[in-house]
Amino acid sequence: MGYDGWRDRKGSQRVPTSVRDLIAERFAGLDPRNPQYAVEVVDRVLAAGRELGASDVHLQPAAEGVELRYRIDGVLQPAGLFPSALAPNIVARLKVQADLLTYRTDMPQEGRIRAPAGDIEMRVSTFPTLFGEKAVVRFFAGSGQFRRLDDLGLPKDVLARLRQLLAETSGAIFATGPAGSGKTTTIYACLRELVTQGGGRSLVSLEDPIEMPVPGVAQAQVNANVGFDLATGLRFLMRQDPEVIMVGEVRDRDTAETAFQGALTGHLLLSTFHAGSAAEAIGRLSDMGIEPYLLRSGVLAILNQRLVRRLCTCARATAEPAERLGLPVEQVYVPVGCQQCGGTGYRHRLLLAEMLTPERTELGRAILSRSDTATLEALAVQAGMATRWQRAYDAVRTGLTSPAEVRRVLGFSDQPTVERRQGS
Repeated sequence: MGYDGWRDRKGSQRVPTSVRDLIAERFAGLDPRNPQYAVEVVDRVLAAGRELGASDVHLQPAAEGVELRYRIDGVLQPAGLFPSALAPNIVARLKVQADLLTYRTDMPQEGRIRAPAGDIEMRVSTFPTLFGEKAVVRFFAGSGQFRRLDDLGLPKDVLARLRQLLAETSGAIFATGPAGSGKTTTIYACLRELVTQGGGRSLVSLEDPIEMPVPGVAQAQVNANVGFDLATGLRFLMRQDPEVIMVGEVRDRDTAETAFQGALTGHLLLSTFHAGSAAEAIGRLSDMGIEPYLLRSGVLAILNQRLVRRLCTCARATAEPAERLGLPVEQVYVPVGCQQCGGTGYRHRLLLAEMLTPERTELGRAILSRSDTATLEALAVQAGMATRWQRAYDAVRTGLTSPAEVRRVLGFSDQPTVERRQGS
């Protein structure tokens, strides 16, 4: 690829063929001396992200230039380097599109690039760093591409139970997991499910920020600058006579307490929460000051989920013990890489999900007695819950994903001790 104000990054991780070729094609012939250079660069960076199916685009300043990377199937793929001298103009162009302050480079900013109806909307975030402003653009599906519950790949038992619980008139349903695990996507899918069910119910949401519009739901965005936070918004929403309330995320004690008040007074509450497992979410809510009897009576279900990359058809089977990475499986499949998957060995992602329902007698008693996370999870398993690790083992055994991908997402320390001994 010629210079043209752009180059492949030397010495970096190999860029998958599909990403490299697309970027080379997009930037061929661009002249940095052209007054419209920054405009054309941003347009092509965003267009490439949409074509690649990326969830995020990262422009990260470094000493030698600005790195361009795309997050594809949850993993950042390096795509090249812009000269440092051109970076301010590129970031400034993104700020203009997102209605941000171009003259403020000393503070974080966040905005949205409004897209035509049916197209992909984008959220822009900027952050000052040592070598300049870092910019991240996150893609959101357009109005015609919203996912429903059937599209998420939830296990059949979890999907069926979740649908039953969405028909309830009170109680809380939480989607939990780390950042990037698809929690918000799941909650939005639940909202769309409720909209299609009809029944004359009033659906409202309180979000920070609103990530995508959902027809049939009255959505509100908090504004801390005027005292309109999540807890305050929830208290006022109770007076709006809603049947279903969605809270973007439970982050603090005030929000949690108000949410549970709503869940116990005739409202169906949907929300997300950061937790490593369904059982851990119980412990974290308890740490926030939520009384055990509220957890026992107010929670309908806690869904915990992870997204792992799905192996491409080029994967090969192996019985080498070292390739199992300590997982209790006999034969595994490992990535190879081909033209179809861009050399990564993976295409698309699959969902690993576990769902804890405190309705079980022993589990409910354990919650009331403030039992630890390990005890709660063991009781949930005895009651029939398939854990995230069990889902992962099944996915590895059937060749849907690899041990390396399971370790990348679930790690090593979290694996149950008894199952680790079985795989040793």
